[in-house]
Amino acid sequence: MRCDDLSETLAAAADGTTLLGRAERRHVERCLRCQAEMVQYRKVLRAMRAMRTEVLEPAPGVLADILANLEAAGERRAIRSMISGHKAAYLGGLAAATAAGAAGAIVFATRARKLRAAS
Repeated sequence: MRCDDLSETLAAAADGTTLLGRAERRHVERCLRCQAEMVQYRKVLRAMRAMRTEVLEPAPGVLADILANLEAAGERRAIRSMISGHKAAYLGGLAAATAAGAAGAIVFATRARKLRAAS
């Protein structure tokens, strides 16, 4: 019998869902590696059982911080969604503003030339 053949069986035996056969028990009795593995499985199971009954109280203010962060993240996402949804409108408005600015500059330059020519 090899230790590698028993690795999954040892985990099941540690929590009591599987019983070891005679040859397996004999191997575990003689093998320090398998004994250590059984001890580790049992420690993990004890720790998990203790965690079931342990109630952790959050530090004061943690819940409020979590809720505030969730709200801020939701607002950022909503703003990004609005911006990306209206991207075409923003680009069109930017193009119109640029065109209007250019047209205003042309009118201003034309008037300035006329005034200089008249003087």
